[in-house]
Amino acid sequence: MIYKEIAINTQSRREIIDITESVERLVNDLSFGDGLIDLFVPHATAALVLNEGERGLIQDFLSMFERLVPEHGKYMHNSIDNNADAHLISSLLCKSLVIPVAKGRLELGTWERVLFVELDGPRARKVRAYFVNG
Repeated sequence: MIYKEIAINTQSRREIIDITESVERLVNDLSFGDGLIDLFVPHATAALVLNEGERGLIQDFLSMFERLVPEHGKYMHNSIDNNADAHLISSLLCKSLVIPVAKGRLELGTWERVLFVELDGPRARKVRAYFVNG
């Protein structure tokens, strides 16, 4: 197994960042042939999504988060940290993604992108990447 990290500096409280090219660079730099890459977010208020990275859809995701779990709702956790909404949304999303790699390329669908979801920024974040050869 090989371990690498992707550093991400977010700019907004809630934002979605396409990290597909960063993941592809890791795969290319390692001359990785066939296997799996496991991407993991070690943050309680961030997540990963595998979906289309189209600008309008990104905005739709952010709007959906606000409708489901409003930022300024009445949450008990806010008496401690004022970020309960970020924790709640994060729990609805993925903390890790496993993506097959074939012949050194991510096996993604035509429009699929690896998206990092920031829910309590701006912050310095990281995504851990674990490579397993097949």
